[in-house]
Formats: sequence, structure tokens, C-alpha cells
Amino acid sequence: MDSQVLVALALSLVGGLSTSLGALIVILNPAPNLKMLGLLQGFAAGLMLSISFLDLAHNAINSIGFLKGNLWFFAGVMFFAFVVNFIPEPTIAPSSESKNKKHTGDEGGKDVMKKHRRQVLFSGVITAVGISLHNFPEGMAVFLGSMKGLRVGLNLALAIALHNIPEGVAVALPVYFATQSKWQAFKLSTLSGFAEPLGVIIVAYLFPSSLSPEILEGLLGAVGGVMAFLTLHEMLPLAFDYAGQKQAVKAVFLGMAFMSASLYFLEISLPKEMSL
Repeated sequence: MDSQVLVALALSLVGGLSTSLGALIVILNPAPNLKMLGLLQGFAAGLMLSISFLDLAHNAINSIGFLKGNLWFFAGVMFFAFVVNFIPEPTIAPSSESKNKKHTGDEGGKDVMKKHRRQVLFSGVITAVGISLHNFPEGMAVFLGSMKGLRVGLNLALAIALHNIPEGVAVALPVYFATQSKWQAFKLSTLSGFAEPLGVIIVAYLFPSSLSPEILEGLLGAVGGVMAFLTLHEMLPLAFDYAGQKQAVKAVFLGMAFMSASLYFLEISLPKEMSL
């Protein structure tokens, strides 16, 4: 294996496996309540909205033009809307009325909690898929950055690792809440990070010289569309339901501010021609 590919692969693992750190943050803490879940979902939604609109879509439009950038962005939206259509949203099977009449309070409470857990698990799985799709072209970006030099690739990988930690939280938290399994939460969060080195392998061996910067920017723009759809379709409704609208909105803007700061430090650490 080429030494440059090995370096890029190692750097992408730094970023990709940082989702595992996010999972550890979740599983080492006591099980969160619904309000805490809503606040953290709101924070993660802010992270994803900031990446989607202020970074990925913005860079795509600036790099390949307004029309092409928007076409890639909405292609990502439609792609993920199509994918979600094939993942059945869990519902609670109605119980027989005769059994429920005597134990309305207890059974109703159990059904509500069961429904919460299934909804949250669905959100966690969808989040993992979306973050995997997000991490895949990030791996491509790390590969291209490392081809320019170790410093560029290293800075890029470290900055990606910074914002992959809360993404790991976004995956592990709902899975842990729904399943009460630390292993399942850790496993799914870690697997979502492995899409990053996978991106390096594919771009190095399937597209060794033909992946143009325009295609990369288009792919990143499409990922922005995927993340925007994911956030508005799944994460924000859960944040509003569990934390309340006012608190959830505050968490969203806090997440956006955090990610904007992360992206700022990434921008000043890289040459102007290399931005994620």
C-alpha cells in the first residue's frame, strides 16, 4: 500500500474513531432523562445545521456555482428522503380495549414510554446513517488534503475529530436511551465513524486520479442536503417534544455556535485553497 494512502488512512481513523469518544461520554454518564435527551438532540441539531448550511452548502455554491451547488444540495435532500421512506417508522401496536380498561394508567404509561424508546431508537439509527454519509466524503477530503502535505492532512483530521465527538454523542445517546445497552450505543456510534476511512480507501483505489475537486465539492454539498433533511425531519421534532420549544431552540443555537467556532479554527489552520 502506498505510504501516502497509509498516512491518509491513519489520519481519517483519528477523525472517524472520535465518534467513539462521543459514545463513551454518553455511556459513562447516568442514563439521561427525556429533557436532557431533548436538549442534547437540539445541540446536535445545531451542529448539523451549521455544517449543512454554513459550511457544506456554502462551499459548494462558492466553488461550483449557485445552480450546481443547489442541484447537488437538493439531490442530497431527495436521496435521503428516499432512503428514509424505506425505513419503517416504529409504531405501537394497539392493545385490545378490554385489557386496557382496567389498567389504563399503568398500561398507558408503559405504552407511552415504549413509544418514546422506539421513536428515539429510530432517530438514532437514522442519525447514524446520516453521519456515515457525512463522514464518507470527509474521508475523501482528508485523503486529498494529505496528498498536499502532512500538515494539511493532520490539521484537517484533527478539526474533523473535534466535531465528530458530538456527532458520536448524537448517535449513541438515543440508542443507549432506547436499548439501555452500552455496547449497542458504542458499536453503532463507532461504525458510523468507520465511513471516514472507507472514503479514503475508495477514493484511493477506485478513483485514484479521476475524482476532481468539483465532484468532491458537489458530494459535500449533497451531504449538506442529507444532514439538513435529517435534522429537520428527525432531530428537531424530538428536541421540541422532549425539551420544550424554548429550551430546544436555545440548545440549537448553542450547537450552531459551537460548530461555527470549530469550523473557524479549521479555516484558519488550513491554506485558503483547502477548506472543508
